[in-house]
Amino acid sequence: MGTRSSTSSPPVLQLCFDDRGDALLSRDPFALLVGLLLDQQMPMERAFLGPWRLAQRMGTPRRLDVARIAAYDADEFVALVSTPPAVHRFPGAMAGRIQSLARRVVTEYAGDAEAIWRAVPTGAALHHRVLDLPGYGDQKSRILMALLGKQCGVRPRGWREACAPYSETGSYRSVADVVDAASLAEVRRFKQEAKAAARASS
Repeated sequence: MGTRSSTSSPPVLQLCFDDRGDALLSRDPFALLVGLLLDQQMPMERAFLGPWRLAQRMGTPRRLDVARIAAYDADEFVALVSTPPAVHRFPGAMAGRIQSLARRVVTEYAGDAEAIWRAVPTGAALHHRVLDLPGYGDQKSRILMALLGKQCGVRPRGWREACAPYSETGSYRSVADVVDAASLAEVRRFKQEAKAAARASS
């Protein structure tokens, strides 16, 4: 994925702690984009399992078909996302966001999600590209860049500065730092402490 050479092994992500789901995230850049899109208002593992659930329901378990998602009838796609177990706790809203993301990837990148970061010259340019994606605000964009840099070898010039503070070495700020159950627990502890500090300051 990304700037790695053809002889290097693809990254093996551990984000949903399901072998099938993690394998999909590791080989399919669009699935990774969707997983991070879903990662809000629900546990991280369930969010990142969402792309695999969708791929299974669409009959393409080895990839998440971005062109088909973009072309889906909106109501039918909501039903697909809502089928128990729902892909997200707010399936209607998230179905629309997934389709908007798919359509942007199709129209701007010819359906090739990896082209968003492949050979991008600088971290600032990558941040601009990701920030332009539907459903990706500043924080989510920086987290994706940190995940790509830390775990997938996508490190254009200035990437750490462009996605700070999530690029910090040895930190446990976000999903970018999750590589196993222990690091997931550290990230959750960090977020709980940050929320407690925010409540105290207000």
